[in-house]
Amino acid sequence: MARHLIDLPRSILIGSGIRYEVPQRILSLGIGRSFLLVSGSGNTRAYAKEVSEILTDKGFEVSRIEISASTIENVEKVIEALRERGIDGVIGLGGGKAIDVAKYSAKQLGKPFISFPTAPSHDGIASPFASIKGIGEVKSVGAVTPIAIFVDLDYMVKSPRRLLIAGVGDLIAKFTAVLDWRLAHLLHNEYYAEYAASLAIHSAKHVINSWQRIKNGTIDSYRIVVEGLISSGVAMCIAGSTRPASGSEHLFSHALDMVAGYPALHGEQVGVGTIMMAYLHGKKWRRIRYILKALGAPTSAKELGVSREKIIEALTIAHKIRPERYTILGRDGLSIEAAENLAIATKVID
Repeated sequence: MARHLIDLPRSILIGSGIRYEVPQRILSLGIGRSFLLVSGSGNTRAYAKEVSEILTDKGFEVSRIEISASTIENVEKVIEALRERGIDGVIGLGGGKAIDVAKYSAKQLGKPFISFPTAPSHDGIASPFASIKGIGEVKSVGAVTPIAIFVDLDYMVKSPRRLLIAGVGDLIAKFTAVLDWRLAHLLHNEYYAEYAASLAIHSAKHVINSWQRIKNGTIDSYRIVVEGLISSGVAMCIAGSTRPASGSEHLFSHALDMVAGYPALHGEQVGVGTIMMAYLHGKKWRRIRYILKALGAPTSAKELGVSREKIIEALTIAHKIRPERYTILGRDGLSIEAAENLAIATKVID
């Protein structure tokens, strides 16, 4: 049997005002006192300033760097800063871009990484994988598991509601991801971790069962989604791969990025992909579509901002994104006719 290391976060703290507890939590981890804080260049700039001041007041040395995209160029920028300043660890504060760049940079230099998400848009906040543009991959690549995850709901609740709903889309995707994983296990004897799969499914059910509470957009809504995202990230840590969280619906999203140039948020695209892949699996795609639509998430090509032709094209090439990863799309993928029929049947296109 294949072997892999299960590396889990050592500390997870979620709540309102927890930023003031962060210094003591970091001290308890014993990972040093000098940190590079990587943040976005938008609204998270103010949060990064506040957190760095809180840490500095408690005797930490904190340098800050802002990035605007999860690119290899920004990774190199962060790595250079880490080397120049002899820093103990990296904190990624913000949305997916800052966290991905921080965790991938930390991996390159063997530094501990702390995740401090300020938006609940995808499960990268807790996973040991990152999406970095410019390294020749359109899929997630290995990074480092966060040693700690700090979620201050005071910051989180100020993020746009669209990001909250995108997080729901990314979580609902676990239904088809696990179905694909199980299929690969049954047909090709691929390693399948029952506990990791169950945890991922639980993360999806967590938001499905709570969608009406999420719809309210309260602080409780953000807590529900971010807890699900962390749970999904932990499932990937246990599995040693993205299998419990990423299947044919993610392949569709990656393919759509390629043919349409990143037209919508990741969680929005995989949500639409999940509707279609649930149909192929013979599962309750209408229920998934209903909940996404009720929450205001895109459920069609028009709402994603792409043409019907791009949807069809993405469906026909999705199986090529990760040819080693077997999914419901099979080895040969969908024909143009099958892709069109699928998108029409699920009301993604007219």
